[in-house]
Amino acid sequence: MIFGQLSGRESMRDLMIGLDAHKSKFYHLGFGRNVTRSNLAKANEKRNYKIFEEFAYHLINEARRVTAVKDFNLNIKSNVYAFDSSTIDLCLSVFWWAEFRKTKGGVKLHTLFDVKTSIPSCILITKASVHDVNVLDLLKYEPGGYYILDRGYTDFERLYRIHLHSAFFVTRSKTNLRFKRMYSSKVEKNTGVLSDQTGRLEGFYALKDYPDKLRKIKYYDEETQRTFSFLTNNFDLKAQEIALLYKYRWKVELFFKWIKQHLKIKSFWGTTPNAVKIQIYSAIIVYCLVAIVNYKLKVDRSPYEILQILSISLFDKTPIKELLTNQDYQDVKELNCIQLKINYI
Repeated sequence: MIFGQLSGRESMRDLMIGLDAHKSKFYHLGFGRNVTRSNLAKANEKRNYKIFEEFAYHLINEARRVTAVKDFNLNIKSNVYAFDSSTIDLCLSVFWWAEFRKTKGGVKLHTLFDVKTSIPSCILITKASVHDVNVLDLLKYEPGGYYILDRGYTDFERLYRIHLHSAFFVTRSKTNLRFKRMYSSKVEKNTGVLSDQTGRLEGFYALKDYPDKLRKIKYYDEETQRTFSFLTNNFDLKAQEIALLYKYRWKVELFFKWIKQHLKIKSFWGTTPNAVKIQIYSAIIVYCLVAIVNYKLKVDRSPYEILQILSISLFDKTPIKELLTNQDYQDVKELNCIQLKINYI
C-alpha cells in the first residue's frame, strides 16, 4: 500500500504491474514467492485497517517528536491545534455504503492538525453525512492547549466542554450571535483591532450551554480588506495575537490540499470501507515518513521534492541521503602520499 502511494499508482492493476517488474526482490521484501492481484485485493478488503491506523499514529508521534517548530511566530509554549475536515467524493453506485446525497457519496477526513510542527495529531474517518460539529465529542483536549476552529464548529455546549478541560479555543462568531457586552478593553486601531469586548451570551439556551464569560474581538485584515469577529475564552493573549492565531488555521487547509494533490486518496484501489481506510492511513504514513526523512537528514528540499525523488528510487540501493543531496562526484581528492614504483625485471 505504501509502495502504491509513493509511486502514485492509479489502480490495483497499476500497482501489480509496478510490482511485477521486481519479482526477483519479492522474497527480500517479505512478499513471499508470488503476489497476485486477487490476493492483494482480498487482503485489502479483509485485513483490518487498524493495523495501518496504529502504525500511522506511531509515525505521527515520532514525526511530532523530532520535527522542529517552524513558521510559528507567537510566544505560546502550549500545543496549538487547528481542527477541520475535508470531504473526499466517491461514486455512490460503487461505494454504496458511503451515503452522502441522493446521487453522491463520500467520506470525511477529520484532522486535528499540530500547527507548530505541521503534523496531524489525530485522524478520524467518517461518512460525509456526519456533521463536523459531532466529531468534537470524540476529541481529547489537552489542558492549556489551543484549539482553532472554523465558524461551522460553533456549538456553545461543546465549546464550554473545551473550557472545562482548561483548554482554550479560538473561533469565528456567526452573524446572528447575541452577545451582551460587559466591558471593553483599550485597543490600538493601527494594528487592525477594532474592538476587544468581554461579555456573556444572550438567549436562554445559549446562556445555558455556555454560562461563563467570553471574549469577542473585531479585527480588520488589510490584505483581504475584510472584517472578522472572533470568539475565545482566552483573556491573556493580546487581541492582535488572537487574530494571528486564527490565521494559522489555514495550515490544515494546506495539508488537505497537499495530500490530495500528491498522494492517492481520491481514486481508490478497493471499494469496501476497510479498503478506503487502509488507503487513507497509508497516505498519512507516507506524509509522516517524508517529514521524518526531511528533518533527520537535514536536507534542503521541500516535501514534494523528497516525495518525487523517493517515487523513482524505491528499489535503488543508493543511500537516501545521497539521493536527496547534490553530490559532486567529480570532486575526488587524491591521496597525498608517496606512491611506490614498480620495478620491472
